Amino acid sequence: MSVGEQPIIIKKIKKGGGHGHHGGAWKVAYADFVTAMMAFFLLMWLINTTSPEQKRGIADYFAPASVSETTSGAGGILSGTALGPDGAKQNGAMSIIQDMAPDSKNPDDGKSKEGAKSQADSDATSTEALREQLRKREEASFASAAQSLRQALQDMPELAELSKNIIIDQTPEGLRIQLVDQEGRSMFNTGSAVPNDRAKLLLRAISKVINQLPNRISIYGHTSANTGGAKADGDWTLSAGRADASRRILQGAGVDPDRVYQVSGKAASEPLYPDDPSLPGNRRIAIVLLREAPVLPPDHGL
Repeated sequence: MSVGEQPIIIKKIKKGGGHGHHGGAWKVAYADFVTAMMAFFLLMWLINTTSPEQKRGIADYFAPASVSETTSGAGGILSGTALGPDGAKQNGAMSIIQDMAPDSKNPDDGKSKEGAKSQADSDATSTEALREQLRKREEASFASAAQSLRQALQDMPELAELSKNIIIDQTPEGLRIQLVDQEGRSMFNTGSAVPNDRAKLLLRAISKVINQLPNRISIYGHTSANTGGAKADGDWTLSAGRADASRRILQGAGVDPDRVYQVSGKAASEPLYPDDPSLPGNRRIAIVLLREAPVLPPDHGL
């Protein structure tokens, strides 16, 4: 090397390979990713397994709650008021006492219209079911009474021949027992309001059946029209007299007078045989055991 020349220095730099790792930062990122995915799938599973009520409860739990419900500007403990001399919370120097009337409770509070309608329908259904049950019981009682009367007519020789003079049926008004005139066997003498012996026998037998039931009774007298269909004015008085005479015999046989609801004469206005109003069968006494309206409890259906 000559004098004055600087030495040449060669610096060799070794470059590292491209396959080396850069620390552990990627592991943290991967762990966060796996945790987030696990939380996501856990959330999906919980959403699919919870009921709507549980979801609503969870939503209410996380809903933001209001810190203050007052509309005062202060919104603090005193709600914008000051402490007065008497230690109470005051709006000024004067103490104000405000009496509030008690809130009246609406009987319909807490009940929807659908609920009230459903309750009304249920009450109506139960009332109708009770009425139907009482009606069936009354029908059974009427049928038993009719059977008892028919049996009595068969068991008593003096009444057996008069069985054709009795007609028993049920009408909308109630159980009807009719004493009907037959050709040659009438219940009353012509133009008379006094029952003959056969009518008295039948009325006493009927009184035993009437006493088996508590129903009230109505008694109607009927006459037949004259030949040619003419109606006599005196038939009204005659039919009413025959009905009242039958009432006296029934009461004499033990029927309570308070059970007699109506006694009236129909004359020839309601013939049993409309095609021939002059037939003897139109002359009759009708005794009706009235259907009673079912007695329901005073508070039923309320």
